[in-house]
Amino acid sequence: MDAQTWYLRTSKLALALAIIRSTPADTSSKEYTEHLAKVVSKQESMWRSKVQALEAEVLQLRHKLLLSRMRAGVFKYGDPSSQLQAQEPGSSENTLSLLEDSGCELSNEQRSEPSEMAQHFVESCSPTSFLPLPIVKKHCATVENPLSSHMHFLQHLLELKNLTESGSLKTDLSHFENDFSTVSDSVFQLLDGLITFYRNPKFPSSSFWEEAVNTLAGLISDNNLSNHILKKCSKKLEEFEKTLLQVILRSNHINRFQVQHYVSQSLVTLGSCSLLRKSIISLLLSEVNSFTDVLGTINQVQASYATHYENIFFLFWVLEQLLQKETKEGNTSGVGHDDQEIKKFLQKHDETIFQLSDAFPLFTFYLWRLGVLLNSVETVDSNSLP
Repeated sequence: MDAQTWYLRTSKLALALAIIRSTPADTSSKEYTEHLAKVVSKQESMWRSKVQALEAEVLQLRHKLLLSRMRAGVFKYGDPSSQLQAQEPGSSENTLSLLEDSGCELSNEQRSEPSEMAQHFVESCSPTSFLPLPIVKKHCATVENPLSSHMHFLQHLLELKNLTESGSLKTDLSHFENDFSTVSDSVFQLLDGLITFYRNPKFPSSSFWEEAVNTLAGLISDNNLSNHILKKCSKKLEEFEKTLLQVILRSNHINRFQVQHYVSQSLVTLGSCSLLRKSIISLLLSEVNSFTDVLGTINQVQASYATHYENIFFLFWVLEQLLQKETKEGNTSGVGHDDQEIKKFLQKHDETIFQLSDAFPLFTFYLWRLGVLLNSVETVDSNSLP
């Protein structure tokens, strides 16, 4: 018997003896043990909640620290004077700084549009002051939506990076990359919340979730941030993509089409990021290929497949949107015949259409359209080669 096993058995024996000796006279040892277990469990739950609250507070402080350091870097490494002079002075009461406002909720009515932000993002300031962002009003994260602090921080980060990468405020913020683990932590928690929501979406829903997906796509489209995010969150991103797919395919209630359209649009938004587009296309084509094989074994849509048959057309729509964008951008995500699902789809394409066209004309029509788009993407890629 090794020392570790011996100490473990000795500790268990000592605990049992202590419980027996301290058991009240009117209570059995079993009842007293169960009572102690409940007390310990309750305390553990309480301490776990406290730890989670402290972790959230620490992360928000890290949000503020990173944003304030980045904003200070704009004035240390950039030359904001020319753009500041061109701006009309604004009211300091209506503008909150990033340092003060890194963990708050943006409601649908209060969120400024990007075009509005570009017009009046700077108020008059001295050379030593910080660059503010025009968030009109501050709302703290609520119990109903605890993710709003992460969302607000990530939106501020994107706005700040957009400002420092264009115009006279152009600044290299790459020296802050060591602090971008804060961004990955927030993205991970935001993805957790998105997965929870989309597993059981309720409509009409808040615009928060749509904004969250938009923000996520924007972050991963950023060359500097994407490396840090994908390193920690790649598995969570795959889980989110699969969650969206399953929501579309498994919905079976009568009024499901609003939900499916909403979720399909979320997939298109994610696919607008070239780094995610290839994996999403492959994931959707895998489902199309599997269902095509099923249809090849039957002559007409059976009752057990009727809902799945209707739902698969939302996947066709998403695939068309992503492939059209891929063609327009010149195959930036590297979609090609080397992908196993694309290769399988194209190899069986003509034969499948011939076999299924009589029984499933609409389905084969969409298969034909996808084949045309996939070949167009491949043609664009071939033409771009030297």
